[in-house]
Parts: sequence; structure tokens; C-alpha cells
Amino acid sequence: MPHVIRIERHGGPEVMEWIELPMPIPGPGEALVRQTAVGLNFVDVYQRKGLYPITLPAVMGSEGAGVVETVGAGVTAVKPGDRVVYQGASGSYAEARLVPAERLIRLPDSIDDRTAAASFLKGTTAHFLLKRTFKVAKGQTILFHAAAGGVGLIACQWAKALGATVIGTVGSPEKMEMARTHGCDHVINYRTENFVERVKEITGGAGVEVVYDSVGNDTFPASLDCLKPLGMWVSFGNSSGVVPPFPIRLLQQKGSLFATRPTAGHYLASRSDLEAAAASLFAVLADGSVKIEIGQTFALKDAARAHQALEERRTVGATVLLP
Repeated sequence: MPHVIRIERHGGPEVMEWIELPMPIPGPGEALVRQTAVGLNFVDVYQRKGLYPITLPAVMGSEGAGVVETVGAGVTAVKPGDRVVYQGASGSYAEARLVPAERLIRLPDSIDDRTAAASFLKGTTAHFLLKRTFKVAKGQTILFHAAAGGVGLIACQWAKALGATVIGTVGSPEKMEMARTHGCDHVINYRTENFVERVKEITGGAGVEVVYDSVGNDTFPASLDCLKPLGMWVSFGNSSGVVPPFPIRLLQQKGSLFATRPTAGHYLASRSDLEAAAASLFAVLADGSVKIEIGQTFALKDAARAHQALEERRTVGATVLLP
């Protein structure tokens, strides 16, 4: 029987339990995947805490890679023996699990399982942030908070490849060096520098076209002060806590700004959108424009330790859990 990490109540890492469950049998439209690598993402923390609603009891996680063992009736997208990756299908903290076949993407031979699990959710997120939420173009200047995080390291490289000037914020000297080697033209340590003043200095007072912000409470409303008039604030996470309610007139007062809160659940809802994002991600991985930094790995059974490290901002790049 496969082991899983399951929670029966919301709370800290201690609520995560390593238990055995019966081997599942795929129904119509499903595939049984034997997992070889599982991605760790901040959304997992939000779900564990109850910030993002999930039905309890719940197996944690939403991203993984592995091999298709068997398929249910009507499945044509994949077949037994295929190496696959997925994101957005809850229940990934497991040695083996069922996945809706329409969410599975076959992996090219050039991408190994750990790289896939480390990059698929983060990379497809970077894709819609840079190419759909705000279309980054050559000659623009962007600010990316948490530039040494999992999404940040991918997105900053990708934005650089698109021709943008990339400013990143991080929280330590070690992370500054990581960001510099992964696409950032300028790096700001927000613990020792005022990032608004530094952005204005770097841009000659003009500000940036877009701010990508997964930090939340700690960087708001200062992120708005980094924008040019008509610029866009893209809030896609809240690692430091949720952004407090604010009057809509604040956007007018700070330059007729745009604000959005995108999520993969909407941008990647259809299989065609998922396939397009995957193809784009695989292309930049193949040509070397984006290199995946797996900063640390944990045994899947030690997922609670991984969550603690992530919340304490002791991780660099992506974290992979190994079944």
C-alpha cells in the first residue's frame, strides 16, 4: 500500500501525518501514477493552514512527476509507461496516486523527473505571469519580489530572455548572489535596503512597468510606489501574510495603477492552456534560457520539515520531495 502525507485538521507542520492507504484503482478518465518526485510550493502551506480552503481529511500537495502504471476507461492522453508531470491536481504527497488524465503532460526525454517536479507548477506560473497577466517585452523594466524563490528564479531568467531589465528583491547576501546568476540585473536586499528608494535610483526616478509580488503584507503598499503611472501590480501570493483591504482610490492616487490577483486555477484551467504553457516552459528549459535550481531535497515522509524550512525562508530555489 502506498504511503501518503495527510492532514485531518488545519495547523502547523505538525498536523501532517505519514500514513498508508489502499492502492487506488483508476476510474474513467483517470491514470494511476507511481511518483518519483513531488514539488513543494507555498500553496501547500496555505492549504495546510486553511488560508486556501480544502476538504479534510486531505492528502497534501498539487504537483508531481512519475510514471503511468495503469489507466482507466476512455483515457487517450497517456498510456502505461509514459513519464508524466502534472500540477493543480491535489493529493501529490503520495508514493502512488490517481490523477485526472487531462492534467497529465508527457515529459520529453531531455527533462528528468526531479527537474520536472521542481519546475512545472512554478514554470507554468511564470509563463502566465510574464506572457498573459502582463506581457513582458524587450526594453521594459520589471520588479520581482522573492527573486531567489522557486517561481522567482525561473521568472527572472525568463524575463531576462524576453529582453527586460530585471530588478529582484531578496532577504540575504546568499540569495542576492543566487538572484544575480539567475537573470537579475539589479538585486536589492530588502532587509538592509529600502527597496522603493533603490528602485527609483535604478530607474532614474521613473519606476517600473510591473511589480510581481508573492510576498504580500510585508511589501504592500510599498510595491505600488515602485510603479510608473499606469503600471501593474501583480499580487500572486502572500508568504508574509495577506494584503490588507485597501480603498480602490489608492490606485488612482499612486498613478492610475492596475492591480490583479491571478491564479493558475484560472489561467491553466483548460487542457489547451496547460499544454501551451508546458510547451513554452519545455522550450526555454531545452534551449538553456531557464535553468532550474533545486536548492534542497527532502524525503517525502519528512515533508513537515520541508514545510518548516519553507515558511522560515531557509530554502533557496525549488524544493523536491522524494517518495
